[in-house]
Amino acid sequence: MTLSVILVVVALCALGFLFRVVRRGGLAIRQAGELAEQLRPVDLEAFRNLVDMDEEEYLRLALPTTAFRRVQRERLRAAAEYVVCAAHNAGILLRLGTLAVHSPDPRIAEAGRQLVDSAVSLRWNALLALGRLYGGMVFPGVPLSPARLADTYQQLSTSLNQLGRLQYPGRGARISAAL
Repeated sequence: MTLSVILVVVALCALGFLFRVVRRGGLAIRQAGELAEQLRPVDLEAFRNLVDMDEEEYLRLALPTTAFRRVQRERLRAAAEYVVCAAHNAGILLRLGTLAVHSPDPRIAEAGRQLVDSAVSLRWNALLALGRLYGGMVFPGVPLSPARLADTYQQLSTSLNQLGRLQYPGRGARISAAL
């Protein structure tokens, strides 16, 4: 019982933190060259594996109940770290997209709008995914589906790649690779 209360408090603190990050709009971008250093790498394949329902079912069948719960909580904590990194990156790219929207070049402005849309969608999905992940830590075995976040992150990466090619021809690939 005490563990459940502690996990709920931790989950609420994490959600408060993420909400604060969402409201703040990410870190300031002074130069495009600094962008790659501010982004945190996210391994989408590892994230997908951590939230894969088939993998969870395999572990549930292969491990004793107490071991499964412990392993599942560790997996969900790791997935939550990936989600926080993805939300952080989306905040930075939201600022970059907002700057690009005001470009006189209509192609850059459109690419900026697409990046902003993708970043906002990712941040919203990250907030929902964190709620599901922390809920899964409190109640192991509850079905989760934060895998959609990986698809949204992939879309954000595609939007960044498009904007990078247009606005930063020499550095676009380096910025996209940082995701």
